[in-house]
Amino acid sequence: MDTQQRIAQMVREHRVFLFMKGTPDFPQCGFSMRAAGILQALEVPFGSFDVLSDPEIRQGIKEFANWPTIPQLYVDGQFVGGSDIMMEMYESGELESLVRQAPQEEAVDPTAARIRELLAQHRVFLFMKGTPDFPQCGFSMRAASILNALEVPYGSFDVLSDPEIRQGIKEFANWPTIPQLYVDGQFVGGSDIMMEMYESGELESLVKGA
Repeated sequence: MDTQQRIAQMVREHRVFLFMKGTPDFPQCGFSMRAAGILQALEVPFGSFDVLSDPEIRQGIKEFANWPTIPQLYVDGQFVGGSDIMMEMYESGELESLVRQAPQEEAVDPTAARIRELLAQHRVFLFMKGTPDFPQCGFSMRAASILNALEVPYGSFDVLSDPEIRQGIKEFANWPTIPQLYVDGQFVGGSDIMMEMYESGELESLVKGA
């Protein structure tokens, strides 16, 4: 999983999420202290990540939000702003309204539900063009060959057989290309990422782990 995917996963796991220097209990800069203090004053549950603990996330979050500084606040997966914007919104009452309002209920997406059902059937799952025996593109052939070389059982789905799944899987993973590998229901990557992880031994550890 690359840095941008890690960031996206973190902001999805908590409705309110703060990237900061340090932790809410022990902030390591004044701006982060102010941002955490605002959320604590609002008594709203929030997740956080100390960017000082991971240089890749520290740099990647600036690109993810197209915002050059830390801290960064996200609500419902959307970037809100840094400490100055948080303070302005807090003083106006806008931030309290934003963080306390109920999240909008997502419309039931039948295609996403089908994708989840497929993923639930196999610990290791590959969306590809064609089948493992008869792949229909070079990238899918490479992805299936990697899993075959690892001798790991896996499920697969031919996206060429279903236009809705073919389009829906791109939105589901926020990833534009096929194939797509999932392990334990989590998106891992496409054929290039699979090859990098295979060559490093990381993929074998992932797919054969308990």
